[in-house]
Amino acid sequence: MKKELDLVFPPEIAFDATQLEKELIEASGIDAEEVKFLHKVKRSIDARGRKVGVRIRADIYTENPPAEALIPDFHYPNVGHKDKVVIVGAGPAGLFAALRCIELGLKPVILERGKDVRSRRRDLAAINKEHVVNPDSNYCFGEGGAGTYSDGKLYTRSKKRGDLYRILHILVKHGATKDILFDAHPHIGTNKLPVIMQAMRETILNAGGEMHFETRVTDLIIEKNEIKGVVTQNGTVYEGKSVILATGHSARDIYELLHEKNVLIEAKPFAMGVRVEHQQSLIDGIQYHCEGDRGPYLPASSYALVQQTYLNNKQRGVFSFCMCPGGFIVPSATAPGEVVVNGMSPSRRDSKFANSGIVVAIETEDMDLAQFGPLAGLRMQQELERKACAMAGRTQVAPAQLLQDFTKHKLSAMLLETSYQPGLKSVDMHELLGTNLALRLKEGFQAWGKKMPGYLSNNAQIIGVESRTSSPVRIPRDKETLEHVQIKNLYPCAEGAGYAGGIVSAAMDGERCAEKIAEKILK
Repeated sequence: MKKELDLVFPPEIAFDATQLEKELIEASGIDAEEVKFLHKVKRSIDARGRKVGVRIRADIYTENPPAEALIPDFHYPNVGHKDKVVIVGAGPAGLFAALRCIELGLKPVILERGKDVRSRRRDLAAINKEHVVNPDSNYCFGEGGAGTYSDGKLYTRSKKRGDLYRILHILVKHGATKDILFDAHPHIGTNKLPVIMQAMRETILNAGGEMHFETRVTDLIIEKNEIKGVVTQNGTVYEGKSVILATGHSARDIYELLHEKNVLIEAKPFAMGVRVEHQQSLIDGIQYHCEGDRGPYLPASSYALVQQTYLNNKQRGVFSFCMCPGGFIVPSATAPGEVVVNGMSPSRRDSKFANSGIVVAIETEDMDLAQFGPLAGLRMQQELERKACAMAGRTQVAPAQLLQDFTKHKLSAMLLETSYQPGLKSVDMHELLGTNLALRLKEGFQAWGKKMPGYLSNNAQIIGVESRTSSPVRIPRDKETLEHVQIKNLYPCAEGAGYAGGIVSAAMDGERCAEKIAEKILK
């Protein structure tokens, strides 16, 4: 027998595993000795009322549960002598593509321009403390990609693109907490992701796959519109039956290379703006209807905001992006002379700061396609990032302004304490951002200030620039085969190709590419 439950509990019960299990069994009316399995399906916070509750959906079985309620077993056979698939990039897309290749009987050869997670930490420290940017090892490049040093958010709306729960189960197999299987908005945390990435690497290597770090691809071997392999910075050639390009949204040299070789790429919409930073206690007070002390059980609260804005008869959305409760703002430039910011959170989300990207949609008609063609969006990013660096002093110090001062177009006499380690410099963010971005952001902040009293004030500040929300370039591929529309056996994949946005959607796209390759090679 299976009993389905959908109940609301106070936080002190919902987040206490032992007490919650006891309460669920009691609510089911089933004798505890008859319960064979309790499957927690979903946990979500309901803060709509004055009193915050936590909704729990669970299934209780008095017989053996079905397979979908259990964590599956994944089999990774030895593929050391099987056909090779070259995978460029060791982010979520590349790693999950590699694991799927192994399951299907193909040998993945991963080429990653950055370093392994342990070595990568030294380069992150150099950015924060010494303002030195290593173009091949930073918050964007290295083992696990940009996702490794992020909040580790695992929420996606792209559930039709693949098996979401399969991805989550693989992460659990490699060390993630089982809570991600039922939390409505699961996350892992930047402190735990590196260990999970290392475990995935060990699985790949133990199965006969290859991983090569500090190995940057500089050329593609293309013969008669078919890719044969790639060339790296030291002249080494890696050949394979297929090549998966899973380079992430910041590998600008790959877009330049494709353009130079007349491989079709396209400009695509993306978004740019700033990070806004508040005290986490202020956001908790707004979201949980409390005085800022959410208590020991509720997690740090988050928000999602959107506003349609109008300027010069053009409608553009302004929205929150990658909100990091209890998190930090980090320097995410990939080249000297740029300032780029992003957000991340540890697993406990216990920083006293909350931050979120607040960005404006950029459509292709907003770009200078006549001059820059498919690289027009990329050039917009570069121009803004270089201007931010110049205005803030040509280091990794970031330009900033108090939030209410920004909406009043008033230079801030002083700035607040911040989680951004390299430091801040007060600037006129209207001058940095330009009319289109600044006025639309101003309109968004003013609208949200009315919806969330306390959000718009000088107890918050904006920090720039948030420009790497997604790829400004799409590498077009066939909808059925997932191959590039011109080049056979080339599989543009995930964020860097314009087909995903986040850890889970990138992972699912990596798996899909691996499956299409296997269909072709092993048929």
